[in-house]
Amino acid sequence: MAIVKAALTQVALKGDTSDSPESIRDRMIEAHIPFVEQAGQAGVNVLSFQEVFTQPYFCPSQDAKWYAATENIPDGPTTKLMQEYARKYSMVIVVPIYEEDITGVYYNTAAVIDADGSYLGKFRKIHIPQVAGFYEKFFFKPGNLGYPVFDTAYCKLGVYICYDRHFPEGWRALALNGAEYIVNPSATVAGLSQYLWKLEQPASAVANGVYIGACNRIGTEEPWNIGRFYGSSYIVNPRGEFLVEGSEDQDEMVMADMDMEMIREVRNTWQFFRDRRPETYDELVDY
Repeated sequence: MAIVKAALTQVALKGDTSDSPESIRDRMIEAHIPFVEQAGQAGVNVLSFQEVFTQPYFCPSQDAKWYAATENIPDGPTTKLMQEYARKYSMVIVVPIYEEDITGVYYNTAAVIDADGSYLGKFRKIHIPQVAGFYEKFFFKPGNLGYPVFDTAYCKLGVYICYDRHFPEGWRALALNGAEYIVNPSATVAGLSQYLWKLEQPASAVANGVYIGACNRIGTEEPWNIGRFYGSSYIVNPRGEFLVEGSEDQDEMVMADMDMEMIREVRNTWQFFRDRRPETYDELVDY
């Protein structure tokens, strides 16, 4: 029986949005380090942070000030720091940050670091929303790296970021590429999405026979106040069952043991991959 211990953090904004992006980054990293230490001491194998975890969710602002929040991956300071912690605790870490490719070309990205501290690669958010309060196209170029799966020390890991979760095609692509555990770092607020939050990922876990970790921030962020980030970070198994769920309003880390043998058991019971008919799906990409 192969058990992988997974953990997700949910942390409110530290500091004020009037502060510089560099100052906020320092405060947010300072707030996360105790959770990294806690995870390491608890024997966590795979740890993930929330979407753009070093910053506020600045997309309501359409303010170019936040371009200064970008970092290079893998040579920027946050990725380098997390490589040190990954090595220290033999822990895979998913590091969602605002990435600068070249000046003026920025992505919503998650770096994946293996348990020996080596940089495995990155996922760039594919689907970029542009609706009231979520003006992400001002800040992020759509991802261009496809749906990579990272062969980590403990599992085959995929990443899908926030708004991506509304698109079932990506979950399926990650599963077909070999993912066993998929994390979805998010910044999502109360309202219609709170109902979907507990619906979509469990359904996607069932449809694809994978574990999914859904990671959300908490609190409200002035002056934009687009709503309350409601946390409720959770991990579900391939049957869509909740293994753990966080609160709606507390800085915390949730942890769960994932029995990787369940993936084979579930896929052998529900033969969704065997019974797929991709030759009939051509019309799906014609619209």
